[in-house]
Amino acid sequence: MSSTAGPVRILHCHSTFAPGGKELRSVALMNALGGWAEHAIVSAEPEQTGARAHIDRAVAVRFLPEFPSLKGLPTPGRLVAIAKAMKGYDLVLTYNWGAMDAVMAHTVFGAAFDLPPLIHHEDGFNEDEAASLKTRRNVYRRIALGRSHALVVPSRTLETIARERWNVPANRIVRIANGIETGAFGRKPRPGAFRVVKREGECWIGTLAGLRAVKQLPRLVEACANLPENWHLVIVGDGPERDAIRTTAEALEVSHRVHLPGAHPRPHEVIGLFDIFALSSRSEQFPLSVVEAMAAGLPVAAPDVGDVKEILAEANRPYVAVPGDTVALAAVLGELAEDEGLRAAIGKANRVKARANYDVSAMVDAYRDLYSGALGGRAGGLA
Repeated sequence: MSSTAGPVRILHCHSTFAPGGKELRSVALMNALGGWAEHAIVSAEPEQTGARAHIDRAVAVRFLPEFPSLKGLPTPGRLVAIAKAMKGYDLVLTYNWGAMDAVMAHTVFGAAFDLPPLIHHEDGFNEDEAASLKTRRNVYRRIALGRSHALVVPSRTLETIARERWNVPANRIVRIANGIETGAFGRKPRPGAFRVVKREGECWIGTLAGLRAVKQLPRLVEACANLPENWHLVIVGDGPERDAIRTTAEALEVSHRVHLPGAHPRPHEVIGLFDIFALSSRSEQFPLSVVEAMAAGLPVAAPDVGDVKEILAEANRPYVAVPGDTVALAAVLGELAEDEGLRAAIGKANRVKARANYDVSAMVDAYRDLYSGALGGRAGGLA
């Protein structure tokens, strides 16, 4: 462990550092820490580091392409190499399954190398575990998480899984709801150079998502296909499912009403252009995009996955559909599309709840307390 003088040295081990929900939350916390900490970041996908663009210039941060790979067979030699590379830091933060070998290395060799405390963050599952968790991975998680200082989860669903499937003691599980700058998402949209122009008379169903299979975005195209001609679907994000989405739109002859403008660096500037926010995911836990939509005053149509129904205002909950049922999702979208007054009332209720429950300040305070406890009270500089 490093000296107690000077900034706290934090090592972050990520499954990827592309600009997704967990990465942007991590960035928000780095920015809040300011000069209190210096950060070293490892990505299991070294080419995926796009979230670095959101880190404030004043934050001391470096990336470690030379760090031992987080991918591969967990052989003793490889785990030893990862453990040795953790030396010299004050705190190790790991994220999701892609960094679980780092957690295992810390558990097995932490005492031998006098490693700093480790806190693991689990936000959900990829397509390969969307339907059910893999038994071997569950066993591995049980062992790896056995000596971590804490496990952080954003949802009640994950809290239950951690306790019942991974045998993590309840007193080491910390549930912290994801938070955003709710004020920024409540402002009027500033589309600027946005690649899609909303024309007079158009209404938009929109979503913010990585274009990955687990998001089931072709199903969202199907759910929107029979809406009136003035209703368009705008999918903001990038990823490997772009062609599949386009193919579905072409097959349903709605390509002229399905738009894929790519990712947007400042989603709070465009989300207000949407009239309805929609999800079609096979698996979610605590989707930050839903909170962003709520803060923007939008009604949400989504499947009943993870904590989505609990996150939403009471007025929005009847528009949460049966998971995996495209017809059900289409039905709730149709109800919302028919009634502008209903959309406004639900959106208002969502905005009130987002501001009260999911502002970034509450999230930062919770992480400050957690990190401070792991470091013996040294997190006082976290604003």
